[in-house]
This record gives sequence, C-alpha cells and structure tokens, in this order.
Amino acid sequence: MRNLNTNVVLEARKFSCHIGGKAILKEVSLQIRRGEYVSIIGPNGAGKTTLLKAFDRIMVGEISGELDICGMPWEEWKQSDLAKLTALVPQADSRALPFTAEQFLLMCRYPYMSPFATVRPSDRKVAHEAMVGTGTIAFAKRRLDTLSSGERQKVYLAAALAQGAHIWLLDEPTTFLDYHHQADILSLVALANKEFDVTVVAVTHDLNHAVLESDRIIALRDGELVFYGTPDLVMKPDVLQRIYGFTPLLVEHPRSGLPMIVPRMTPEQEKELAKWRAKAREKMK
Repeated sequence: MRNLNTNVVLEARKFSCHIGGKAILKEVSLQIRRGEYVSIIGPNGAGKTTLLKAFDRIMVGEISGELDICGMPWEEWKQSDLAKLTALVPQADSRALPFTAEQFLLMCRYPYMSPFATVRPSDRKVAHEAMVGTGTIAFAKRRLDTLSSGERQKVYLAAALAQGAHIWLLDEPTTFLDYHHQADILSLVALANKEFDVTVVAVTHDLNHAVLESDRIIALRDGELVFYGTPDLVMKPDVLQRIYGFTPLLVEHPRSGLPMIVPRMTPEQEKELAKWRAKAREKMK
C-alpha cells in the first residue's frame, strides 16, 4: 500500500461527474492535506455526497478529470489497499444490516484477511479495542437494527477505527440525532482527528459546527466549487450569499469570536408576530 508520507492525501483536478445527462460535479479542483479536518457544505443537491463518495472510489455516472489518493490515481488502487486507507461513514438513518455490532466490526477487518480465512484473535482484539474506545462495547452482541440512530452511528465510527483507516469520509454524521448523541459523535471525530492524526472530510449542514471545528471548508453549489478556504473567511455575508443564495443573521461566538449563524425571521414572519402581539395587547386591556 502507498504510505502516507505525502502531505496531500486527496486531490481533485477538474473532476466532473454526470448522471443521467445531468452535471452533478463541474470541474472541481482541490487538495486535502494529511491530518486536516475539512467540512463540505452547500445547499441540497450541490454534489457534496457525490464528491465524498468519489474519494472512496464509489463512482457512478460518467466522470472526467483526475482524482488522486495519496498521490496515486484512484483507478490504480487495489480495493483492499484503499480500504486500509479510507472509511466511508454513512448517515445514521433507519437502514441497518442484520448483524451484531461485533460481527459488523469484524467484517470491516476484511482488508487484512485472506479470502475464506477465519477471524483471527488479533482481529477480535482490534474490534474489541475499537468498541471500548468509542463506548460501544455494551452493543457488541446486539444487532445493528435494534440500536438507536445515535448508538448505531457510534458503531459506524468504531468500525472506521477497526478498519484502521487514516481518512474518514463522513456523510452528515449527526443527521437524525438528538443533541446528546450529536455531541458524542462530534467528540469522537474530533478525538480521532487531533489525537490519532485521522484526516476527516465531513459533509454537513451544520455550518456553525463546521466553522468551529474545521481547518478548511469546501463549499459547493450546483456542482461547482464556490468557496475553498479557512472558516473565518466563509462566515461573511457576501460569501454566504454566494453559497446559499441568502444572507443569514450573524453574531459573534462568545468564546471563539467567530461569526455564528442564528435564526432570523422572514418579513412575513415578523408581520405575523406583530399581529399576534397587537391582539395579545388588546386582550390584556
């Protein structure tokens, strides 16, 4: 397997993807460096998940341009070698395989096993340590389809650890989760990034978290790269207008000092609120 001595672990050069005649990605060029935490943002249908899956060589449709993984063209990688390098963590939705958490983690050890080989004690040890490290050991004998979305997402992260992947590709990892499980998942990802030098590339709609945690941010709109830079530069009215097509209300974070997005009522909502307040005042007279 190609080692990780290269500083640039993922690179796209004028990479395009068409599905059913529709352009999903349009000549995207970017680099992701080893150990970075990179967030991919943008409106729905921007091509975010397609770009993420391309980095894991899950190609659909007609593609053009170049895509390198650790300095080597994606098509030259053996699948078993690529699986030792990258792990794709899906959304925590309702779909789940009918296996126990332990069985699922052991299946993720396949890049290190010969065909038809039995599970080795060393594989069980790695899986056990991954579950202990992610707080999922209590789920070892439970089937994935009996776990909550938050519990299952933690198992998926444990699987990425058991897989030994150096690059985690996360597709909206906190979608469908409550605040407690969101915090657990994001803490595990941050720990892997900071303590174990895992490169994190995460698709997210949580722009505030992306700004607080990311080293750099990639923004897509209609398949085009419209921003690629540091978090402090993305939280500007003109940049957010270019990405999302509207200007949100920004306030300063009390600790980091970075701009954060807060809810803002539309003019119609403000009118309705004014009507409600007027009626309330009349009733109180």
